[in-house]
Amino acid sequence: MSNSNDNRQRSILKSIARRAMTDRGLLPDFSADAISELNGIREVPATITGSVRDLRKLAWCSIDNDDSRDLDQLSVAIPMPADMTKILVAVADVDAVVKKGTALDGHAKQNTTSVYTAAIIFPMLPEKLSTGITSLNADADRYAIVVEMSIDKDGSLQASDIYQAVVRNQAKLAYNSLAAWLDGTGPMPQPISPISGLDRNIRLQYQVAQKLSTRRFANGALNFETIEARPVFDGDNISDLKAEKSNSAKHIIEEFMISANGVVARWLASRQFPSMRRVVRTPKRWDRIVELAAEKNYDLPQQADSRALDQFLLAEKKADPDRFPDLSLSIIKLLGSGEYVIEFPGEQASGHFGLAVKDYTHSTAPNRRFPDLVTQRLLKAALANGAVPYAQDELLGLAAHCTEQEDDAKKVERQVEKSAAAMLLQNKIGQQFDAIVTGASDKGVWVRLFQMPVEGKLVSGSEGLDVGHRLRVQLVSTDVNRGFIDFRRVK
Repeated sequence: MSNSNDNRQRSILKSIARRAMTDRGLLPDFSADAISELNGIREVPATITGSVRDLRKLAWCSIDNDDSRDLDQLSVAIPMPADMTKILVAVADVDAVVKKGTALDGHAKQNTTSVYTAAIIFPMLPEKLSTGITSLNADADRYAIVVEMSIDKDGSLQASDIYQAVVRNQAKLAYNSLAAWLDGTGPMPQPISPISGLDRNIRLQYQVAQKLSTRRFANGALNFETIEARPVFDGDNISDLKAEKSNSAKHIIEEFMISANGVVARWLASRQFPSMRRVVRTPKRWDRIVELAAEKNYDLPQQADSRALDQFLLAEKKADPDRFPDLSLSIIKLLGSGEYVIEFPGEQASGHFGLAVKDYTHSTAPNRRFPDLVTQRLLKAALANGAVPYAQDELLGLAAHCTEQEDDAKKVERQVEKSAAAMLLQNKIGQQFDAIVTGASDKGVWVRLFQMPVEGKLVSGSEGLDVGHRLRVQLVSTDVNRGFIDFRRVK
């Protein structure tokens, strides 16, 4: 492997990403049939017909990652009497273009998600659709499914509705610049000023999101703060790993999407329709979470309790804010991953332990997640008083498949991220770092460095270590092609 100055680093990572996709049964390319279908699709102007509402004049805006082009949802706030606020979330009507059973649908069904790696994105749907025809782009009329929520001043949901509409994105906004403005540390983002009243509307959205958050945490939602690492390229070379954290703008979208997904799940149930729920069951390693708290002189009950856990997290965030992301990561690992399950009429699926919500589906990102597209088809069938578009066995199979493929997609993303980190660390062999244990199983022990958001395997000195333990490690080797970063414990 060449040194870190190799000008082919991006292309090497692309090759690693493609191989990882194939190895895990994910399709890196669209089939000839899918491309043929794509070539036959033309953008058709959205028109107002039947029960489709015309909501184009509302002050809709999109809030997403700085480099996102596949825009799935818009939001707007409407002030109501008695300090109530109506929040509307518009979700791109992807099913209007990508029909069940087509070759494009088959590709989406196989991968079930877009895969975002450091060097290349493998979109679930071709970019002509996901960043064009089915994206809620600025200054374009688009069909959408609208989730309407009336929120009281205490953050409680008083009423809700779901319907089809034509919408128009008035401003494409990015998380970081919008958050800086909301926090008073940066100027107003340029797309806001030309739209009359949009600045007040966004501030109202933020206020409502804070109320929703306060209520959700009071019900036992877990207060995490994690660090996501994104490789920074200087041309085609990796120059750094940038840590990304949550911020005020992300907070708006997180709260609105959680609320909207809950409305969708309950709305389908009220129509006697099945739904694909996203659940995180009671943590299997609660005993280790109790031990972690005890190491910090905090007593947690022996039975899993989300409210008690959140009180511990809040206390630690205040006591040691610099190390709180590392504690958050440890707890998240011990909680376990989420999964998709089907709730049929008359049944009751598990809730989402981390979010403190009982009814939760995925419905707000149909350009990039297949479960959301399935949910959209269920919604549209129910709105039309039609039959359920999927058989029971088909839905059960899809839930299991989506869980498995999402896990594989995350492994691809992590593998490429680790390959990128291995590139960055090649010239640091022998150096020592402070670290925290993030994983411990029969397969080995993994640690994350404090100085930079890099995770690797502890190949020596792992005896007696468990998730959350801190230690000093030395970098002993890197393998870019396999994404391996190996450390040994320094006594």
